[in-house]
Amino acid sequence: MTPATGMRHFHEELARLKKQLLEMSGLAEELVAQAMEALAERDRDIAQEVIRRDNDLDAMEVAVDDMCIHLLALQQPLARDLRLITMAMKISNDLERVGDHAVNIAEAVAHLAEQPVYFEFAEIEEMGRLATEMLSDALDTFVRADAEGAREVCRRDDRVDGLHESLFRILLTHMMEDPRRIGASMSLFLVSRNLERIADLATNIAEDVVFLVEGRNIKHGLGRAEEARAG
Repeated sequence: MTPATGMRHFHEELARLKKQLLEMSGLAEELVAQAMEALAERDRDIAQEVIRRDNDLDAMEVAVDDMCIHLLALQQPLARDLRLITMAMKISNDLERVGDHAVNIAEAVAHLAEQPVYFEFAEIEEMGRLATEMLSDALDTFVRADAEGAREVCRRDDRVDGLHESLFRILLTHMMEDPRRIGASMSLFLVSRNLERIADLATNIAEDVVFLVEGRNIKHGLGRAEEARAG
C-alpha cells in the first residue's frame, strides 16, 4: 500500500467513525424522546421499549471503541487526528450514559403510572426539549469542527439547570402541602435530575469539540477567563 493510498484509507476510516457516532447520537436522542413520550402518556409499553433499545446503544459504543482502537493501533495518528479519535471514544461513552439516563426516566414511568395526575409537565417538557436539542447540536458541531457552535451549546446548559432548580421548588411545595404527593414528586424530581444530567453530557461533548478544534480546555471554567478578557 502506497503512502497516498494509506492516507486515503485512513481518512475513509475517520469518516466511518464520524458516521457511526452520528448514528449513535441519533439513537440516544430517540431514546430520550421516547422516554419523555412514555412519561407524558404514562405508557409502560413505550417505557419498556426504551429499556430494550438501550442494548443497541451499548453495542454501538463497543463498535465505536473497536474502530478507535483499530485506528490508534494501525495508523498511529498524530496531532488533531489523534485528538479526534480519543475524543470519539469519550463521546461514545457520553452517549451511552445518555441512554442510561433515558432508561432511568423510563423506569420512573412504572411508578408514576400508578399515581394520581396532579402536576403540569411544562418544566419537564422544556427540559426534555432543550436537552435533546443540545445533544443533537453538540454532535453536529463535532462533525463540522465548529468550536463557536460548541460554545453556544455550553451556554444553554444554564437554562436547563435553572429549570431543574425551579421544578425542585415547585415539587417541594407540593410535598409540603400534601404528603400523599411525596412519592410521585420524588419520581418527577429524579426525572428532572436525569434530564439535567443529559444536558451536562451534551455540554461535555461540546467542550470536547472546543478542545478538538482549538486544543483549548474549557472544562470547569478553564480558559473561559482568558476568553472573556479577549472578548
